[in-house]
Amino acid sequence: MPNLKTSAAEMVAAARARIKEIETRDLIAQMEDPNLVIVDIRDVRERQRSGYIPGSFHAPRGMLEFWIDPQSPYFKEIFGEDKTFVFHCASGWRSALSTATLQDMGFDAAHLREGFSTWEAQGGPVEFPASHEK
Repeated sequence: MPNLKTSAAEMVAAARARIKEIETRDLIAQMEDPNLVIVDIRDVRERQRSGYIPGSFHAPRGMLEFWIDPQSPYFKEIFGEDKTFVFHCASGWRSALSTATLQDMGFDAAHLREGFSTWEAQGGPVEFPASHEK
């Protein structure tokens, strides 16, 4: 077993202590806000299997820093808009770490505290890709 100086759980806790977290019920209530962009950082297979938040923008976690940086050749225009960005993953761990990293870069963002795991159970709408079969 590797001898790590810091565990993943400790890194997530440190990130959560310094970023803005949004509760599921609060994000559901804000979904119609035209100045809000919900960003799904989960793997495409997770979105296919579990569905996704309608209107969310998919940005794979591995590309986030490059997609938000205007100096990067991979920059996505959506991240240059004057909007409120809320990132989410499945359980809130990856999005906490990602939001902390983006904050370090100077990007203003928040994350969905419990991730997609509580979304549907709390009444959040879910869409599936057209090819999805239940």
